[in-house]
Amino acid sequence: MLHSLLRLLLLSCLFATASALATPPSDAEIDRLLKASRSEDMLKAILPQIEDMQRQQFAQLTAGKELSETQQAELDRIQTKTSEVVHKALEWERMRPVYMEVYKQTFSSQDVRAITKFYESRAGRNLLDKTPALMQNLMSAVQQSITPMLQELDDELKQLSDDKTDASTDTPVKKTK
Repeated sequence: MLHSLLRLLLLSCLFATASALATPPSDAEIDRLLKASRSEDMLKAILPQIEDMQRQQFAQLTAGKELSETQQAELDRIQTKTSEVVHKALEWERMRPVYMEVYKQTFSSQDVRAITKFYESRAGRNLLDKTPALMQNLMSAVQQSITPMLQELDDELKQLSDDKTDASTDTPVKKTK
């Protein structure tokens, strides 16, 4: 009987420890992490990138098309409205609760404290400071490494196209009985 009680007590302690480790982070802990990781600034920094992507999409949609003044004005209006909608949707006041909920669902209190400690450290601040340059350098390196492969693919597509053109100009051979 004593052995069973000790085992039950030990199991209870293990479950209590496990649930203590999985305690969700508090709002204050998440706020501290969001400040340390510069989440609001990063959100603001992506807005120009999103706007640039939108401009490119609109340019692709209208590429090679002659638009009347009325059509161009309507396109400009839609582009402006789209930009306003994106800005409003990504305002920090709207996104902060989303961040809070996602962080609560994803990380434990212990995780948030550890991540915050990292971002508040010299190495963490250095990572945040250098991330834009890192991303730019990575994109350039990826582009340089993929360009030869894309050229090779382009050459293969041209060869395939040339083969089809040659095949279509061949005269069919008549079969005789």
